Amino acid sequence: MGQGMFHAADGYDRLIGRFLPSLAPAFADFAEVRAGSVLDVGCGPGGLTAELARRVGAGNVSAIDPSPPFVVACRERVPGVQVVEGVAEGLPFPDGSFDAALSSLVVGFMSDAQQGVREMVRVTRPGGTVALCFWDHSRMQSIARFWRAAHRAIGAEPAGDRLLGTQQGDLAQLLEGAALRDIRVTELVATGGYRDVDDLWSGYTAGIGPIGQYMQGLDQDEIEAVRGAVREDLDTPDRPFTLSAVAWAARATT
Repeated sequence: MGQGMFHAADGYDRLIGRFLPSLAPAFADFAEVRAGSVLDVGCGPGGLTAELARRVGAGNVSAIDPSPPFVVACRERVPGVQVVEGVAEGLPFPDGSFDAALSSLVVGFMSDAQQGVREMVRVTRPGGTVALCFWDHSRMQSIARFWRAAHRAIGAEPAGDRLLGTQQGDLAQLLEGAALRDIRVTELVATGGYRDVDDLWSGYTAGIGPIGQYMQGLDQDEIEAVRGAVREDLDTPDRPFTLSAVAWAARATT
């Protein structure tokens, strides 16, 4: 893997990926993935893809992501899975190709989430499952702690508009908009472990997502002020600790 590709996947691991070992099994359980063919839409470096391959076999899993570095990382991390570059809004698969289509932590970043869900429905066989999950940022401790510290240190406000999927009801509305039935919703709890505050801080400086973009606009004094506030916000900054995160999830039958 090239250095740039490694950096992208490693950055994702530092900020988000550490929660996937607990989120992915919970999401797959909720979607009732036990057998058959499965599509992972917006696979990233492969956190959910690996869990799906473990359950149904790598040869029964396909994955797609618009980021070339993530496509390369997913192929390397989950051998045997078909991983292609592309977008949710135009899935390069025939109608009814899969028994289930899952999208984890992606809808908020789609250019047209409703079209993306319609495409997931199209490539899923009748009677199959379409399932979505996305973080509730207010209950994702690593994200909430950053913005709280940044606000206290330099008066920062969360960057950008509220992402689709972060509030109750968002995902169900997407499924309803795709004319799906038997819609079920739940909350999934995940945890991420950190060696110390430096490990936590490494995710904020990885250039990933709204926090990564926000950090790139700060000068060195502002960065140090926020870092100090993050440290002050932790009870044991120099020892291992665990943070929790809550994701909304919704599933439906095609």
